[in-house]
Amino acid sequence: MEQQTGKIIVLAGLALVLVGAVWYFFGHRLHWIGRLPGDIRIERDGFRFHLPVTTMLLLSLLVSLVLNVLRRIL
Repeated sequence: MEQQTGKIIVLAGLALVLVGAVWYFFGHRLHWIGRLPGDIRIERDGFRFHLPVTTMLLLSLLVSLVLNVLRRIL
């Protein structure tokens, strides 16, 4: 395994820990995630379907912006 691959794995792990900590401590303030306009929610007796289209688009945009900024810095 190359040294660069090891660094990427460690950084990904740290990012997951950071996201988990934010969700743990501030989850009550983030209740709107998954409930944005454009997210599809169907609830019936014995059936529940949830497709967070808008949330995933915004999350993808945010991750893309962060990665582009990091790429330019590094």
